[in-house]
Amino acid sequence: MSSRPAAGGGRWVEVDPARVARWVAGFAERHGQPTIGIEEYGLLLSAPDGATAELHTPPGAPATEDLEAFVAQAVASRRIGLLLARKSAVAVGIAEGERLPVHKVDTRYVQGRTAAGGWSQQRFARRRDNQAKAALAEAAELAVRLLLPEVDRLAALVVGGDRRTVDGILADRRLAPLAALRAERLLDVPEPRYAVLQDAATAARAVRILVRDPA
Repeated sequence: MSSRPAAGGGRWVEVDPARVARWVAGFAERHGQPTIGIEEYGLLLSAPDGATAELHTPPGAPATEDLEAFVAQAVASRRIGLLLARKSAVAVGIAEGERLPVHKVDTRYVQGRTAAGGWSQQRFARRRDNQAKAALAEAAELAVRLLLPEVDRLAALVVGGDRRTVDGILADRRLAPLAALRAERLLDVPEPRYAVLQDAATAARAVRILVRDPA
């Protein structure tokens, strides 16, 4: 389980699906038995002392109307597409639970920025832009080859890394069916490698909970 501050107050907690029921029981012990409301994002737990917990439906899982069904759907195995990208690397995979039956990592050199006033600054910038465009094109080809044939069998697409780079890859018209499955969640990952892709397969299934303590 991980935790980080949330914009606007409270904190985000990411919980393994198998531990959600235990987490809710602990919330009830600390704050009192909560009422459960149905929201667009999932379920809202409202405790007697004013504490709240927003349980966000995991990517690809259907909406539910009670906690038991929420937990059942959270732990269910689903095929999730993964696309992790930064300017010089991309990792593509398909997760079945925490398994990665399909995966590929690719890297491409993209020059870093130079200080203003460096030699042939405009020429350097053009070269760098061309390298970045070529890297995006190769990443899109990888997604077309590995993910597009499986799109009808995917419950969702979870992305991570640099949002602008991911957006650039999914702007390829061929990937429109895949982009339509894109989950709101953006995983915060380092430069994609196989180990990073493995961690992303676990993170993609985690239940995100926004906790706000009593005022």
